[in-house]
Amino acid sequence: MNALTRFERIDDMFPELVRRFMRPMQINPDAPGEIRVDVSETDKDYQVRAEIPGVKKEDIRVSIDRNFVSISAEVKQEKEEKTGNGARSLVKEMYYGSASRGFRLAQEVDEAASVAKYEDGVLKLTLPKRKEAASKTLAVQ
Repeated sequence: MNALTRFERIDDMFPELVRRFMRPMQINPDAPGEIRVDVSETDKDYQVRAEIPGVKKEDIRVSIDRNFVSISAEVKQEKEEKTGNGARSLVKEMYYGSASRGFRLAQEVDEAASVAKYEDGVLKLTLPKRKEAASKTLAVQ
């Protein structure tokens, strides 16, 4: 089986180290940080599961360029605290932004046959491997 090639970003190489130093600097701790993915492989395809909770499927974009897969999402979160007793709201927190993730696979993907499904905050991708042309030896004339 082929290995998955990662390390598109520095935090892919040292995720725990970056998380420890970057979390205190975030303005909104409820804002999504990164899209977490699980990738598995068979002889015929790659299976990708990406956690993107709280996003509408219309706001998710998946692009494939040979063996590079890119997932991005527009994130809109609103939280309003009601005080009860008919009082008006004094605190309303909102977050609008985007989250994205890109990674390379060991083999090129057949974009036309790929399938994406989003359900319960999880994006599931089925990415068939592109059939490579058989090598051909030419006779010298």
